[in-house]
Amino acid sequence: MKLFSSPGLLALALVACAPAQTVAAPAPAPAAPQSPGVQQAAPALDTAPANWWLLDPATERFPGIGAERAYRELLAGKQPRKPVVVAILDTGVDVEHEDLDDNLWTNEDEVPGNGRDDDRNGYVDDVHGWNFIGGRDGRNVNQDTYELTRVYARLRARCADATGAPQPGRTGCERYAEVRAEFDSTVQERREQLEQIRSIDMIVDRATQVLRAHLGADSLTLEKVQAIQSFRPDVTQAKQIYLQLAAIRVTPEQIDEQRESLENDLRYGLDPSFDPRPIVGDDYANPVDRSYGNTDLEGPNADHGTHVAGIAAAERGNGGINGIASPVRIMAVRIVPDGDERDKDVANAIRYAVDNGAQVINMSFGKAYSPEKRLVDEAVRYADSRGVLLVHAAGNDGADLDRDPNFPTPIYEDGGRARNWIEVGASSWPAADSLAASFSNYSRTRVDVFAPGVDILSTVPGNRYERNQGTSMAAPVVTGIAALILAYYPELSADEVKQVILESATRYPDQRVLRPGSEGEQVRFGELSATGGVVNAYAALRLAEQRAAAKRR
Repeated sequence: MKLFSSPGLLALALVACAPAQTVAAPAPAPAAPQSPGVQQAAPALDTAPANWWLLDPATERFPGIGAERAYRELLAGKQPRKPVVVAILDTGVDVEHEDLDDNLWTNEDEVPGNGRDDDRNGYVDDVHGWNFIGGRDGRNVNQDTYELTRVYARLRARCADATGAPQPGRTGCERYAEVRAEFDSTVQERREQLEQIRSIDMIVDRATQVLRAHLGADSLTLEKVQAIQSFRPDVTQAKQIYLQLAAIRVTPEQIDEQRESLENDLRYGLDPSFDPRPIVGDDYANPVDRSYGNTDLEGPNADHGTHVAGIAAAERGNGGINGIASPVRIMAVRIVPDGDERDKDVANAIRYAVDNGAQVINMSFGKAYSPEKRLVDEAVRYADSRGVLLVHAAGNDGADLDRDPNFPTPIYEDGGRARNWIEVGASSWPAADSLAASFSNYSRTRVDVFAPGVDILSTVPGNRYERNQGTSMAAPVVTGIAALILAYYPELSADEVKQVILESATRYPDQRVLRPGSEGEQVRFGELSATGGVVNAYAALRLAEQRAAAKRR
């Protein structure tokens, strides 16, 4: 699974560590023309306001969703008519986080900790959700392979000779050469990137040591480094490196994380011999085997899932951050390791969420291959038939989904399309031409709408908060809006909620933006999604009120 969007971090760090004369300071963005459908220029700031995505595009000049305005003007004095159960299918959720613990779904038919399946749903002690990638002995899958690796390994076993070369004429082996080439290319790319990032890491580490020694300090701050006046070449160069990294908001810690991520890719994700599945202990080949896993909802690393949950449903007004929808009950379903989620787990997680009352399912994950797509399709059809809304992140490859699908998808293998599904791209804030986040996938036919997904501050384990970015962050923005509508207007169906969200999006059809993943190519924002818009909670609630009133008449 591609979690946060880190494309470009390696390139940025390479530029920052280059000689000073090769780095041009970015020119301030010109103000956008003040005409309908065009993003107004945000105030000139180096960093986004802590809650920029909740601000209103009409009154506060940030391309957010107007959630705070909605609470002030539309929801003040109104009580939600029912709490909405939102399933977070992800890496896990810290259910003890101070900003989430009062908004958890509780299975009232299950007696906590008694070791029995009281409600006979197949899952013992599933009080707040379920972990499909854990074993009954309490162990958990942390690392796993990528789906590309698994597909390559299966095809190699059936289709290759002793040297790994294709054996012509074997049935079902038509794609082996193509998959092998992609796998080999990916491994080589990761090795080259790792070599680069290790070199960068050494340069930055050396620069940090020089600056600490010069200042006689254990820690560095931007102000301290900016104040350094020295003619020593090593100090001058170290200062230059530090300030250039600061200018592009790349920290030494991020470089370390990138290095560790690449090392894990090669050690686990791209190693065909690595198989952690025995930890789970299920009959992996049996698609109807569903009662496996454990109750550990956090797992080894719940940063991503906790961040996603907070965006949609963090408690409001308690001194932390404000989630979009406060009348929410978070159902935590762990299916995503460090690597690619497996189709069987995705399908079973969707079914679990539907069967236990989820009205909205957030899916901030994706991958390039789906060998058991039929299993996922069956689960999506099941959710669709039960009136459950599925919200999915479009992915972080800067790619056109018409050419490079990101699974799961709402398009069924045997034809047709899920009705209650919203595919979400990521939008940004600094300037009009960067309204589409540089990493976001896009498509006029396969992406429904965009939502804020850059510099999003939300919950992470241990009662902490961090900014992250990715379509993973954009999807729960939409999930939160959907839950907010359902809480106040429960008479609306999932399909009606979807239509309200899409029809009320703030349109920017003719605004020229940088095409994600391109080298400066500009396109109309309306070419990147079906709506050409960014979701708007304020407008969605107003439209929901109208639709609900019409149904009541």
